[in-house]
Amino acid sequence: MASVPPGIRLLVSFDRDQWYRALTFLLTFLLYTSFHLSRKPISIVKSELHRNCSAANELSTMASSSLPSLHSGTDCSWKPFDKSNYKQLLGAMDYSFLCAYAVGMYFSGIIGERVPIRLYLTVGMLTSGLFTCLFGLGYVYNIHNLGFYIFVQVANGLVQTTGWPSVVTCISNWFGKGRRGLIMGLWNSHTSVGNILGSLIAGYWVSSNWGLSFIVPGIIIAVMGVVCFLFLIEHPDDLKSVHAQSSSPGKSAPANSWNGVNGHTEVYLQYKDNKTQSYDTELLLPRDSVRVPMQPVVVVKREPQPSAISFMGALRIPGVIEFSLCLLFAKLVSYTFLFWLPLYITKAAHLDAKKAGDLSTLFDVGGIVGGILAGVISDKLGKRATTCAVMLLLAAPTLYGFSMISELGLGPTIGMLLVCGGLVNGPYSLITTAVSADLGTHKSLKGNARALSTVTAIIDGTGSVGAALGPLLAGLLSPGGWDQVFYMLMIADFLALLLLLRLVTQELTSNKSHPISAVELKEH
Repeated sequence: MASVPPGIRLLVSFDRDQWYRALTFLLTFLLYTSFHLSRKPISIVKSELHRNCSAANELSTMASSSLPSLHSGTDCSWKPFDKSNYKQLLGAMDYSFLCAYAVGMYFSGIIGERVPIRLYLTVGMLTSGLFTCLFGLGYVYNIHNLGFYIFVQVANGLVQTTGWPSVVTCISNWFGKGRRGLIMGLWNSHTSVGNILGSLIAGYWVSSNWGLSFIVPGIIIAVMGVVCFLFLIEHPDDLKSVHAQSSSPGKSAPANSWNGVNGHTEVYLQYKDNKTQSYDTELLLPRDSVRVPMQPVVVVKREPQPSAISFMGALRIPGVIEFSLCLLFAKLVSYTFLFWLPLYITKAAHLDAKKAGDLSTLFDVGGIVGGILAGVISDKLGKRATTCAVMLLLAAPTLYGFSMISELGLGPTIGMLLVCGGLVNGPYSLITTAVSADLGTHKSLKGNARALSTVTAIIDGTGSVGAALGPLLAGLLSPGGWDQVFYMLMIADFLALLLLLRLVTQELTSNKSHPISAVELKEH
């Protein structure tokens, strides 16, 4: 008899629950990758909406007649972004999206705890795909109305709030506290992967047909919405009804599979023909010879499901306010880079839109490493706030160094992009994932895990206020020089650090370090 191939032995070594966890990990990773993939094109297309027209104007003056242009006439920029205040207009578009996102996030978490997550996420992804495509159709149909683009950005910002609370709740339902920082650090790399893919996809068409830079990502997120509807499993308990139905005839279901569906528990009698009758129905059946002998009764008692937590109740969880305000400033820095880095590289390094977009992906590569590193360190030390504070302390001077070194050439710029990405996105990644999950399942909640979506939405919603302010301030400050933008980013990092000092003091003055225990590793 031939030996079993080692690959097959590896596959069968995992039990069913581990396969479902792997599926949930991968699926939620891809789902939120598509969210960020659809957000990134606007930062790539900015340099195309307003190009350096001096060379084009000189050619137009020298030539007796100019070649006809399909969309912009004799102007090389895209109206209405062809004016001298184009930076403010582009900043207003960013602000429209991010402000709507910040406001909508506070409501999204509350709604997400009261409706099926799979359906909620599916609708959000389909509508986000629609509005992303609409922005690109502005190029196809030659639309030059600023109000149209702002409306699309506001609508897209609102529907994209369905994503983050939903995927964090799903991943937290499947993975316990054991090594949460490492697992979520790896998982949260979807943010950077989405930014990288979005940059590459948008950059491919930005110079030839920037409309496709939005239409293609819009189609991708809509398709992933369909995948979400078909395959996403919100909670391990949702599978129990499927497993009970698949049990072999003539055998009673195991006790741990009789927990009901979605929190509704009843007592059932199992018959030999695999048909079930509720206990009340059994009492009404005639006691004659037609009746089939019944299997042993399995009685499962379950405490009633706790109600969803209120907004004020979530705010009273220790640490929620501090981490929320810290994320406000940390996300301000991260999203300023997200929306303005390609344009800054275009101006500072004198590169075209595509090369600048490709180079900006190195910031996200550094962000992947920083997020994983932050998760591993915080798991090892058991000190989430201290880990964030150290990275924020190092990030501020690094930002100043990046503003100086980026003018020295391509090599130093690449190195600083990687370092800045790690230090800027590390705390942001840790707070939005492991910290949010920890607080959403805090011991003060006494097992009410339904607070997870609301807590996640509060933290990320507050952070999104900073995400809205950062690009707006960058648009207002950049006309006076990019140095002012970097000073603003350094101040934001220091403020984020100050907001964590109380929690850091508590962690450092505790009797001993609290790394993730062996008991926690066995959860779930």
